[in-house]
Amino acid sequence: MKNKKIFVLLPSGIALRNFAFTSFNDVAKTKNLDITYWNSTPFSVAEMGYNEVRLTNIKTHWLTGILKNARKQIELNLNIKNTGDTIYNAYRFPAKNNTLKKFIKNAITKTFILLYSSDKGLEKVKNIINKKERTTAYYQSCIKTLQKEKPDFLFCSNQRIGTAIAPLLAAQYFKIPTATFIFSWDNLPKATLVVNTDFYFVWSDFMKKELHKYYPRIKSDQIVITGTPQFESHFNSAIIKSKDAFYTEYNLNPDKNYICFSGDDITTSPDDPKYLDDFAKAISILNTRGYKLGILLRRSPVDFSGRYNPIIDKYKDIIVEVAPKWQNVNNIWNTMFPTKEDNILLSNTIAHTLFVVNLGSSMIFDYAAFNKACGYFNYNQEEQLDSAWDIHVCYKYIHFRSMPEGAVIYLNSAEDIESKIISVLQNTTNTIEQANSWFDTICQSPQEKSTDRILEAIALISSKNKNLS
Repeated sequence: MKNKKIFVLLPSGIALRNFAFTSFNDVAKTKNLDITYWNSTPFSVAEMGYNEVRLTNIKTHWLTGILKNARKQIELNLNIKNTGDTIYNAYRFPAKNNTLKKFIKNAITKTFILLYSSDKGLEKVKNIINKKERTTAYYQSCIKTLQKEKPDFLFCSNQRIGTAIAPLLAAQYFKIPTATFIFSWDNLPKATLVVNTDFYFVWSDFMKKELHKYYPRIKSDQIVITGTPQFESHFNSAIIKSKDAFYTEYNLNPDKNYICFSGDDITTSPDDPKYLDDFAKAISILNTRGYKLGILLRRSPVDFSGRYNPIIDKYKDIIVEVAPKWQNVNNIWNTMFPTKEDNILLSNTIAHTLFVVNLGSSMIFDYAAFNKACGYFNYNQEEQLDSAWDIHVCYKYIHFRSMPEGAVIYLNSAEDIESKIISVLQNTTNTIEQANSWFDTICQSPQEKSTDRILEAIALISSKNKNLS
């Protein structure tokens, strides 16, 4: 029996983490699936020995970006109308009018929002996007690629990227089954479902219900619960180095135990360096009382700024930065991409730190995989970089409503940090148990079998498809 040919669309660098730097390709072979990466990222997976076809003429229609933004704003408007919940406004980014081009684009966007702010109007906007994308040279190049390659299935690894629309439309023209992977745990309430496919792969039953809620046109049998590969490396003991080896490699003090400070990007947490300062101050006080603690700083992988440097210099005896092993091509978030080495680094960072602190990050699940606790900062700084920013809005986001009570340790003030650290060290909370419960809600258990579930679904769907004639 001939193996099925599966095209995995990589429209952004961040998708490499899930589908190129994991066991995905190797496991596919055991299921009689031949993976070919349809790749637009700066990283060539051919260098890893994988089959690769490069996307060419990658340029969306000039109106697509405008319509994509209008679509998002209309969806958020409808979410507010349907639920009466204004938190959806927090998912909007302020429009910039600092150039004539941006001013014109924003004016056109507002016009579409005004004219199409209804369920029917939203569908019209989506249809216009598809119609415009079919007129592009990019779409025609996708048609030619599919005619030549004749895949049995097209799997889109990220649902939110505009350049994924044309390849999927081309596949649908040839009646090739398509699916998209919902990339992140918080994406559905944010109105980031840019593509339309035959099937939707989600992390959990919880996410399936979300998909039904926001997109009732999608039928139950189109939604496949798989989990996500992003946590799988944490269950691979073979990649975990000894504590001595890890400490030596990253110049950690062998007499100290380290707590991970996981940084956020500057938009999510503009005052992150100040939270690091508060945390380091608390650690320094505890160390005068006989504790031997340090901070391992892992900044956000898409933060290549120097904003933490003054704090690192101030607490040289406490803070050691272990930077993520990501690459930055041109300072655009979807061209910043991880490396296979960073998967290993992250797992080892968790294995060799006591617990993690951050601002509302999914790192709680990475640490839950190791049965370790997570603390969330939960107070505003007295002097803020952006006076309009409010940390408390973060925890009102829809995806936090699934969190069981006690799943995280809230750091409610700078003065609160010392006692909270001690409570974790003395195991006086049931945080880990609740965090694991939340992990199971958000990501299908067992989490280490996500790749298997994804590929089993692909094998089943592709087996019903006939090759292109």
